[in-house]
Amino acid sequence: MTAADPEASGLRKDAERNRRRIIQAARELCVTRGLEATLNEVAHHANLGVGTVYRRFPTKEALFEAIFLDGIDQLVTLAEAALEAEDSWEGFAWFVWSMCELTATDRGLREIAFSKAYCGGRVDLGRTQLEPRISKLVERAKRDGYLRPEVSSTDMPLCGLMTGAVSEYSGDVSADLWRRYVSILLEGMRCRPAQERLAVDALTQVELHTAMDQWSPASNG
Repeated sequence: MTAADPEASGLRKDAERNRRRIIQAARELCVTRGLEATLNEVAHHANLGVGTVYRRFPTKEALFEAIFLDGIDQLVTLAEAALEAEDSWEGFAWFVWSMCELTATDRGLREIAFSKAYCGGRVDLGRTQLEPRISKLVERAKRDGYLRPEVSSTDMPLCGLMTGAVSEYSGDVSADLWRRYVSILLEGMRCRPAQERLAVDALTQVELHTAMDQWSPASNG
């Protein structure tokens, strides 16, 4: 078959469809189970043969990298959409709500986005895409007087982790409880007259990266 052969093109399209099905199935499983799902379980969930999954992703780590890049793409898209908002506070608050909804309801994304236990270098690559956009959202809202001056872009991953912890703790009792704490977080970040400075400074980028290096989700134990 030549590169222009319709059959070859069809095989490539089938392979890409299967790849997307595998990633989607893995993300669906990881929403509730985190990164404990096996490749065999992913194959079953995707209604594909185990061999098909292993040809595309020979190890769980390879699949995690694909999930991570898929998740980072989501977050980057959210940040870019937030930057399009004319009102910098509305854009910032919408991003925080959207990010926290993802991290509160998708355990796998939370574990893979905020830790370097999986995907190592891919996390660094993702940070270079996401961090400048989040920094712009934060600085724009501070410039316009909406955000208190101590708020940092490095606070955003911690906000995602906190809402995720709320979901893990109380999800079976109140699935939407995380929304209460996003509201509290946003109220605490707003700039108001005569505010006292926050008691502790935000992490620097270096400190945040060190924390990500050291934190290991429970499902990695």
